[in-house]
Amino acid sequence: MTLTLLKRNNPLASAATQLQLLAESEAVPPFNVRLNQSGLFPLQATGISVLQLNVGKLCNQTCRHCHVDAGPDRTETMSRETAELCIKALSKTDIPTVDITGGAPELNPHFRWLVEQSRSLGRHVIDRCNLSVLLLPSQSDLGDFLASHRVEIVASLPYYRPAQTDAQRGAGVFDKSIEGLQLLNRLGYGLPESDLILNLVYNPVGAFLPPNQDSIERQFRRELASRHGIQFTRLFTITNMPISRFLEFLVTSENFDGYMSRLASAFNPAAVAGVMCRYTLSVGWDGTLYDCDFNQMLNLRVGSEMPGHIRDFDPAKLYHRLIVTRNHCFGCTAGAGSSCGGTVTTSP
Repeated sequence: MTLTLLKRNNPLASAATQLQLLAESEAVPPFNVRLNQSGLFPLQATGISVLQLNVGKLCNQTCRHCHVDAGPDRTETMSRETAELCIKALSKTDIPTVDITGGAPELNPHFRWLVEQSRSLGRHVIDRCNLSVLLLPSQSDLGDFLASHRVEIVASLPYYRPAQTDAQRGAGVFDKSIEGLQLLNRLGYGLPESDLILNLVYNPVGAFLPPNQDSIERQFRRELASRHGIQFTRLFTITNMPISRFLEFLVTSENFDGYMSRLASAFNPAAVAGVMCRYTLSVGWDGTLYDCDFNQMLNLRVGSEMPGHIRDFDPAKLYHRLIVTRNHCFGCTAGAGSSCGGTVTTSP
């Protein structure tokens, strides 16, 4: 097992190496075998209710669990031409939700244009925000912009105490995150009487599965309110995916086989029905199409018989495509399941 190709300056080699590591793990059977044993292979899309746009890898943070391998030194960013192709494709459909992610998506120069165009088409918009971006001098009016366009915010916060958050996201990030949440609350986000949605995302710190979503939400709600006066709408638990930086952590800490075994042992057929790839289409920063954001980071494009780029968007073909699956998919089907909207079933 080698880490020599797990380098950010060679993303395609890195993706190939990650897939090889996942495929050769002796701790788990092939994911597709488990699907077949459960009568669920091949996995098929049920339509597209979410168009997820990954607008680039530039970020003002460098988080140790980041499956995008984002950071301040990344240059990959969605161009205006590709952004226009995304809106053109969206306008031809009734897809209700546009989910904008990154990196820190707000740092893309066309982020606000994408929000404005999507809202003008009557679509619900989600911004996956790291909170600290709200405090950048260049983004001083970002909160007001998001509120004025009724954008739902999904914000990452690993824990309600600083040690765990800073361990995962960098020194001082917890305090900035709290300041960002307080700013959003002042704008009306997350308040009971407001329609401005503020959801939090919890990722475990370490090689563990997330706890019960309802239980950890109650803890976060109580602790953030008592310690910082913060309110929010919902909390989502998301399993750390064994790809990119988190995969490198698993390998270097000798937790890889144990974590993969933990995921595979918790495989839940009931969770498969609700995985996000069945109703989401992921668009990469260069316009390439994927079944999900995780497949995007592993360079697993939609099936070869499908349109491969947003310029060739064909809903009739893409709505019922067969999903490309590999061993990392155990991360979305373990326990109560995991998606960009948290758990997918109450049956672990």
